[in-house]
Amino acid sequence: MDSVIKPFEPKHFINRELSWLEFNQRVLDEALDASTPLLERVKFFCIVSSNLDEFFEVRVAGLKQAMESDVVERSEDGLTASETLSLVTRRVRQMVEMQYRCWRESLRPALARKGIRFIRMQDLKQPDLMHVERFYREEVSPVLTPLGIGTAHPFPQLQNKSLNMIVELEVTHRGQTEWRMAIVQIPRVLPRLVRLPGPESRRDYVFLGDLIGANLSDLFPGARIKGWWRFRATRNSELYIDEEDTVNLLRAVENELHNRRKGAAVRLELEKDCPMEIRRRLLEHLQLEEDDLYIIDGPINPTRLMTVYEGDHSPELREPPFLAPIAATLRGEEDMFAAIREGDILLHHPYESFDSVVHFLQEAAVDPRVLAIKQTLYRTGGDPRVVGALMDGVRNGKQVTAVVELKARFDEANNISWARKLEEAGVHVVYGLVGYKIHCKISLVVRRDADRIRRYVHLSTGNYNAATARHYTDVGLLTCRPEYGEDATDLFNLLTGICQFQGMRKFLVAPFELHTQMLGLIEREVKNAGRGLPARVIAKMNSLVDRDMIEALYRASQAGVKIDLIVRGICCLRPQLKGISDNIRVRSIVDRFLEHPRIYYFENACQPEVFLGSADWMPRNFFRRIEIVFPVEDGRLRERIISELLALPLADNSKARVLRADGSYRRVVVKKGTPVVRSQSEFIRRVSIQAPKDSTRGKKGKYPRVKLADRPAI
Repeated sequence: MDSVIKPFEPKHFINRELSWLEFNQRVLDEALDASTPLLERVKFFCIVSSNLDEFFEVRVAGLKQAMESDVVERSEDGLTASETLSLVTRRVRQMVEMQYRCWRESLRPALARKGIRFIRMQDLKQPDLMHVERFYREEVSPVLTPLGIGTAHPFPQLQNKSLNMIVELEVTHRGQTEWRMAIVQIPRVLPRLVRLPGPESRRDYVFLGDLIGANLSDLFPGARIKGWWRFRATRNSELYIDEEDTVNLLRAVENELHNRRKGAAVRLELEKDCPMEIRRRLLEHLQLEEDDLYIIDGPINPTRLMTVYEGDHSPELREPPFLAPIAATLRGEEDMFAAIREGDILLHHPYESFDSVVHFLQEAAVDPRVLAIKQTLYRTGGDPRVVGALMDGVRNGKQVTAVVELKARFDEANNISWARKLEEAGVHVVYGLVGYKIHCKISLVVRRDADRIRRYVHLSTGNYNAATARHYTDVGLLTCRPEYGEDATDLFNLLTGICQFQGMRKFLVAPFELHTQMLGLIEREVKNAGRGLPARVIAKMNSLVDRDMIEALYRASQAGVKIDLIVRGICCLRPQLKGISDNIRVRSIVDRFLEHPRIYYFENACQPEVFLGSADWMPRNFFRRIEIVFPVEDGRLRERIISELLALPLADNSKARVLRADGSYRRVVVKKGTPVVRSQSEFIRRVSIQAPKDSTRGKKGKYPRVKLADRPAI
């Protein structure tokens, strides 16, 4: 095999930041797509901005820090931080221009045609004007604080991502007309859209900023308002915590959250037509350059437009409603532990209800036979049922342990709140291992069954978060296999005690061995290909960044291994490079639900192995997080994953995009006469068939299958 290996150069890798921006472009493409229901387009339009916020808060902030620290190290594609930032800035400008043109020329007019309108203050009829003026006096005015800027009034400290107005004033003082500036922060506690009165069917709104702007004379009596412009500053939001020197991690994270609000600015968004002098003053105060300025022709921070999407109105402008059923295997089961003893249970969310996972924990909390419950919590969400079950377990005499990850990005405050409530209820709360995020998704229930003590385990690719489980696609496994229970026990002992990793029976665990073992599984396919045996790798994940994994896939491609990658977001691998990655195909699916499972398939000479887990193929997952990847050993479940959870996304020719060697994506071309396959819609259709209870284990059922295609042309 050595004779075919070629050295891999920077040109063989795609820049991580640019690849992420291509993912956000695919999200924007859904907003641009006229075939997508209108309110779903609005949702994607909002997600684009939310994604960009986090990108600037973390990734752009990191590039700027690298430049300030004179870091000379280049990324895998050979670019310096400065070169990357320059390309990122150019690409983001294109994206923002496309996004707001979509709003002005497509979304807003289309919404107006459907009776969802955004009315300018000067166009309001008298009854509506009276309503909004009363709303201003009673709800808005009391919470506004005008902040003058001058010698006695320094420029205020603006919170991260807060929406503000900069106001240009003329003030007469001692007979002299003076030019002044002031800041008005638009309160976050108020709705960004003020709905106008009328019947329930009426969907007319006024922007809160417009309402405040129309009443600025009340805030600055005696001054002449020359103009006002909305703006927003985005700040570095990474947390900087030295865990080695921290006595109380919870308190340290809590304190650092306050610093996040005033981190260094990395972006300024400013309403169009703002005078150059005011623009210059804002940039100067925020210590930003012109390259950091984004002129916005539309609503700044459109994530608040999700108000228009939320609620039960306008079903004709949405995807067809879907209520996830209970998984066929659990339908009608009153005793979950008895059901799990019959055989492993696969749960595919959101197509099968997450309530089954909640019920597993709730049943454990009240079952007198249950002795202990152990649980990891990464993003808990606002649903109290999961943590409530843990607290109920304590009240019912169980030994309950929760490993809470305080550093789950942008969920820190929420996790701190839940951690305190859990501790107050008597749950033993642990914050994991120093230096590592606890990203694995696992629950362990120890139960004294009639015959013996048995360990029941839930493992998942997604978080214990009922809210996101309705919008993210994930896979979970319920099992009481003894070796899985022993591995789960060892893992929790590792997380809560003082012990060294001693290896696992079934689990592949990062940061200890997952990286090496995944490389070994790819190498086995290489050896099989060299012997003329069937060799194939299929991997479904959120991101592919790790250089070692990419190079291993390149070598496998050179050896003749067929490789299909379904990568939702970042992919730094270049497929279809002659002599490098001819045998690698990469696709991404952006659709109604956020694709989130991590599924890894290895042909293994016609004895396929399938793994599920919490880890993407990124350095942070391999080396800086506690992750679990686990095999699916039940043959029927393994077949279901292969013939449905992998085969359908590979057959998707509706919402799938294919990555090209130049780093761009294109939609799958549907040849005439080829059936259209939209994988997410097909998953919904299948669970709606009401499959027989035993169709996924034990007995042959009528659950429809599709064959794992032999790499159709794309």
